[in-house]
Amino acid sequence: MDALHTNDIDAIIETDRARVWHHLVQHKPFETVDPRIMVEGKGMKVWDARGTEFLDAVSGGVWTVNVGYGRERIANAVRDQLVKLNYFAGSAGSIPGSIFAEMLISKMPGLSRVYYSNSGSEANEKVFKLVRQISHNKYNGKKYKILYRDRDYHGTTITTLSAGGQQERNAQYGPYTPGFVAIPHCLEYHNQYDSDLDYGPQVVAATEEIILREGPETIGAMCLEPITAGGGVIPPPAGYWEGMSALCRKYNILMHIDEVVCGLGRTGTWFGYQHYDIQPDFVTMAKGVASGYAAISCMVTTEAVFDMFKENPDDKMSYFRDISTFGGCTAGPTAGIENIKIIEEEGLLENCIAMGDYCMGLLEALKAKHEVVGDVRGKGLFLGVELVSDRATKASMDEKKVAAVTAHCMDQGVIIGMTNRSVPGFNNTLCLSPALICTKADIDQIVGSIDKALTDVFG
Repeated sequence: MDALHTNDIDAIIETDRARVWHHLVQHKPFETVDPRIMVEGKGMKVWDARGTEFLDAVSGGVWTVNVGYGRERIANAVRDQLVKLNYFAGSAGSIPGSIFAEMLISKMPGLSRVYYSNSGSEANEKVFKLVRQISHNKYNGKKYKILYRDRDYHGTTITTLSAGGQQERNAQYGPYTPGFVAIPHCLEYHNQYDSDLDYGPQVVAATEEIILREGPETIGAMCLEPITAGGGVIPPPAGYWEGMSALCRKYNILMHIDEVVCGLGRTGTWFGYQHYDIQPDFVTMAKGVASGYAAISCMVTTEAVFDMFKENPDDKMSYFRDISTFGGCTAGPTAGIENIKIIEEEGLLENCIAMGDYCMGLLEALKAKHEVVGDVRGKGLFLGVELVSDRATKASMDEKKVAAVTAHCMDQGVIIGMTNRSVPGFNNTLCLSPALICTKADIDQIVGSIDKALTDVFG
């Protein structure tokens, strides 16, 4: 039997313990506890090396497997393409790259160009480089600053961390890339303003003050998640997006929407920004683009931006001098083509809205039942449950107790997430993002496990 199909699970676990450096994990416990090895997935379920079955309510742990596990049509399409042509550098095109770009653009009115790379961090870096190059070529290098929002996350590289509003993610990795300027978060549940005025316009006004303080002539772009993900699952308040869009137009600031989490159906539309009346200049995406069946990310922009990089063909420095090695892989766009077809053919956007509404109703019932539930929020199948130690003050629940809830759900065979290593003092939100194929029975099991966990952990 070949190595990938070995039955010697003990050997696999020991090799993993000795050789693999896992993501976002403290490894000291693995000296006495086995690391978890996932070996199979089908639909909404996954199985670990010991045969334990789990209902996955976080789509691969990080909001990725939008169409569920075990999709043979995606795997078969990728296999066929790899045999035909697995790779050629992105300086040339490919058949799946061309087809997928057209499919993607058909879902994104006003945008026209797709740049391929292999991770969300990398896609966001492309935008930052474009903004800096535009500043150099159009504004004598002056319009180089990029605004980012408190609690948002845009990637794990030093520069994307520089644009990150999650202090625990950023800690110990400085000094950071200069030119990134923070603007306020938009979580109405934790209103940072002592005012009875509408919250959304207040955040917009505070952002405008920062623009004027920095100087609009120095600000090239504004980078925002349509709904803040790891910083607490934060949908924007009424009036927020209209106001931020108006600021960008008023001060000639390019709008960059980071759809790495929300893109390709997570919120019930193809992209999260499409819930709001805004027209971005850049949209970045990764996770759900191919539902994890292949590594791919995309930076999508307008023809107006694209045209800036072909104005002077005689200047060898005027074009976008960037490359992503694995942006030339054909597996990504091939998987992306099938991913979109599945979403369309199975009506998964509609299912996302219906199941999201159903889940939100059950979460509201949890809030009525459990005093520790301070707030429930989200859109589509992207939902958060903030746990508090005091409803009146909205004081955050201790992070270890929040982790105890997720562990209890895991013991029940349900994998949920939580905000962690994000915002100091606010790592207290349970995160739900089941695959877009989920049913009412799946939602019942997920919320039922949280209900039991809250009862057993808090009484």
